[in-house]
Amino acid sequence: MLAAQTASLSAAEMLSELGAGEGEVTIVAWPGYIERGETDKGFDWVTKFEEASGCKVNVKTANTSDEMVALMNEGGFDLVTASGDASLRLIAGKRVQPVNTALVPSWSKVDDRLKDAAWHTVDGVHYGVPYQWGPNVLMYNTEAFKEAPKSWSVVFEETTLDDGKSNKGRVQAYDGPIHIADAANYLMFHKPELGIKSPYELNQEQYDAALNLLRQQRDLVSRYWHDAFIQIDDFKNEGVVASGSWPFQVGLLKGEGQPIASTIPQEGATGWADTTMMHVDAEHPNCAYMWMEHTLSSNLQSDLSVWFGANPVVPAACTDGSGMQTAEGCTANGMDDFEKIRFWTTPVAKCASQDACVPYYRWVSDYIGVIGGR
Repeated sequence: MLAAQTASLSAAEMLSELGAGEGEVTIVAWPGYIERGETDKGFDWVTKFEEASGCKVNVKTANTSDEMVALMNEGGFDLVTASGDASLRLIAGKRVQPVNTALVPSWSKVDDRLKDAAWHTVDGVHYGVPYQWGPNVLMYNTEAFKEAPKSWSVVFEETTLDDGKSNKGRVQAYDGPIHIADAANYLMFHKPELGIKSPYELNQEQYDAALNLLRQQRDLVSRYWHDAFIQIDDFKNEGVVASGSWPFQVGLLKGEGQPIASTIPQEGATGWADTTMMHVDAEHPNCAYMWMEHTLSSNLQSDLSVWFGANPVVPAACTDGSGMQTAEGCTANGMDDFEKIRFWTTPVAKCASQDACVPYYRWVSDYIGVIGGR
């Protein structure tokens, strides 16, 4: 079905050669993904690109995949750093165009595990350039936990923590329908009788069990977060002690000397593999291609992986000394755990693991019902 929907965007329609830059490029990106030294002077991969290319970089941050899809549907943007729960929707909706990897000289340097990944490759056609990837970690306050939590139960089940207090009202959950997959991932481990093969491929019974777990979690949650910086503030000032999070928040809080650490518990974790994708009606395609090539430079990949606590899509960035990252740093970020991460994927009705699955539009409406507008 997806291949048929994208047939009109054939490889023949891809840009065949680069021309002069149009003077600017506009990108929808996750917070912290495109830095020009404004947050920390040590992290700037925009200024030199602008000087070398003549393309001014304009960034619109988005806090959820649904927000990214909405912005790309509205138009007016050249590129988006889309996670796997958005990328296939953008391809099926014909919001992005195929990418001619021949116009991206550094494509050969991309991690072989990502080059043909299902979240940006359809019928052999690439719809983007990999950007970064990593796990959704369990962030926790080390004053409330004497040791790293061994299970995600600390955010799903009411329990007394090491500081003698309940976790009720002291945990957070992600404000996005894809959080249903975190519940399903938890149930894969604790209720194997449900037969869940993938947290993104749920039949009605499995889906109902995940929703029930999330309804139980609702009594524990003080805030459903989608803004990374608000979550950071909540951990510092509002008594939050545990939540699913990104390495980005963990790194910033630890950098401020906060009592924060992170772990991947026994159940494993969901994760994200983000792809830079170009809008089907991009007004600045030459600058867009120049930017995509720039993003694969070892220096950018190295520094971004340190800044965000993620993994570079160019493996050499871990070891070639071009930036701040090291082999040990990549190992700590999960470079060797690729097979253990269940990457965000858009749920569809016609799924691979069973006859029928609950599609994403149901996830959207039902998750709103679960969190009750909080």
